[in-house]
Amino acid sequence: DTNNAFSSGDKKDLFLPESQRILVERVLAVGKPTVIVLASGSSVNPQADADAIIQAWYPGEAGGKALADILFGDVSPSGKLPVTFYETADLLPPFEDYSMANRTYRYAKNNVLYPFGFGLTYSKVVCEDLSYDSASKTATFTVRNTGRYDTDEVVQLYIRDNKSKWAVPNHKLCGFERISLKRGESRRISISVPSYAFEAVDGSGKRVIDSDDFTLFAGISQPDALSSRLTGCECARCEIKL
Repeated sequence: DTNNAFSSGDKKDLFLPESQRILVERVLAVGKPTVIVLASGSSVNPQADADAIIQAWYPGEAGGKALADILFGDVSPSGKLPVTFYETADLLPPFEDYSMANRTYRYAKNNVLYPFGFGLTYSKVVCEDLSYDSASKTATFTVRNTGRYDTDEVVQLYIRDNKSKWAVPNHKLCGFERISLKRGESRRISISVPSYAFEAVDGSGKRVIDSDDFTLFAGISQPDALSSRLTGCECARCEIKL
């Protein structure tokens, strides 16, 4: 529903309505610290340089209390975007285009405002020393809370096929886990890598493994340049040879 209205979408663009854009501009013009809370069911580009943005989705009757806990610092935010937030709908392909070019995090080359898997906390968490055990098909790495706050964090595993002609252009999510870390805490965790993470869909629609060269990433976001810039963290990585 994030395409254009002429392709049976439910809105003409990804921007706020004009009245809301004017309100945001006037509030920001005051020059005080400002947090924008977006209550939406899909990708929105607020076109605003606010101090912070919270994507609240449609949070339900307890949403106000949850939002207050975050805004007043009682709880560290820890959510991650389950979809890509695009800069504009004008560069998205038509609904009937199933080549997937520049659509979703596995194919996008540009037009990304906030990436799939992105989300900040009040603390700083880093992932290090990633290794992969082929016998147990398990990735193991160290997660450290180097910030000043206790926090939850969703650590994520991504895999990139470096060889198959059928592989998606970018990396793909192959595992994740939510963990709680005290300030200064460090923990070694393991996440299973499913067999299908090494598969690609060939020209006949079958899932195949036709590569023996992969790169595995572990971090608090995707291993792309935009995610690294937004989070200030690089993903840990290791090479896998089947």
